[in-house]
Amino acid sequence: MNDGFFCCAQALRRVSIRLGLFLSFAFTALLPALAQAADLVPMKPVQVTPSAWYVEGVSALGSSANQNFISNAGFVVTPEGVVVIDALGSPALAERLMAEIAKITPQPVKWVIVTHYHADHIYGLQAFQKAGARIVAHRAAREYLNSETARLRLEASRQDLAPWIDENTRLVPPDEWVDDERRLRLGGVDFVIKHLGPAHTPEDLAVYVPSERLLFAGDLVFRSRIPFVGQADSGHWIQALDVLLGFDATVVVPGHGPLSAEPRKDMQLTRDYLAYLRKTMGEAARNLEPFESAYEATDWSAFEALPLFKVANRMNAYNTYLLMERESK
Repeated sequence: MNDGFFCCAQALRRVSIRLGLFLSFAFTALLPALAQAADLVPMKPVQVTPSAWYVEGVSALGSSANQNFISNAGFVVTPEGVVVIDALGSPALAERLMAEIAKITPQPVKWVIVTHYHADHIYGLQAFQKAGARIVAHRAAREYLNSETARLRLEASRQDLAPWIDENTRLVPPDEWVDDERRLRLGGVDFVIKHLGPAHTPEDLAVYVPSERLLFAGDLVFRSRIPFVGQADSGHWIQALDVLLGFDATVVVPGHGPLSAEPRKDMQLTRDYLAYLRKTMGEAARNLEPFESAYEATDWSAFEALPLFKVANRMNAYNTYLLMERESK
């Protein structure tokens, strides 16, 4: 009796283990589909002019939880098609954006203009390409696209942003390279595509729609949050902001943060922050003061209440310190 009971128990355990493994594998296989089905982060187009809308990403670092929806994208509807500015941070997000556009107009997306090749703005490009849109970007992005850095970032994103970024996600080059300026006309609507880099990135583009007095600024403008400086040329970035002010836009869609209806005031935040970094870190670099002591001695009170200050400010300051070291030589 005991032997029989023992054999039955062993058999049940084997069945239980096999069933558990099967369910585990099945659940793992279903994860991408479950994730795709769940709109974890709301996406609602906001109309900003008679013919234009934008969607606003969350103010956070990219993660699986927020689907890498951390940047803005916009679109302009014309009688002959739609022009999209930036492709968002995953193919799934781009597909959701196209679905939202389809609720507003039956017109297809004809063009996608890439303001710069950072992951949160470009991993959705393949979805637009599949839908037949032509992609425009600045020629300076070619070096990044062919770099080991771009490949390694995509590999890291496949881990950090799974399942939204996976082995099927790829880097997509544009169909058309822009040099200094490109004027696009679609359905009677003009788009002025202007190169303003090197600033936030070497390939920074801004898109101005004169008929709407609307400016898509990309990551040259961050509103209501700390900018991401990275390897930026902050001196030229400040100059680029002055050029943006010359467009006389009444509405500005920033790369991150809410819509700006007071462009001069809102651009000033980004400008003031960059200027302060250059002033404080520049003085430290010229005086050969170590970064850590310079950072701790700096008064950050004007900016420390802004979202992402704790996450981004130290790295922004350090990168600016290195830049100012190079500029002082």
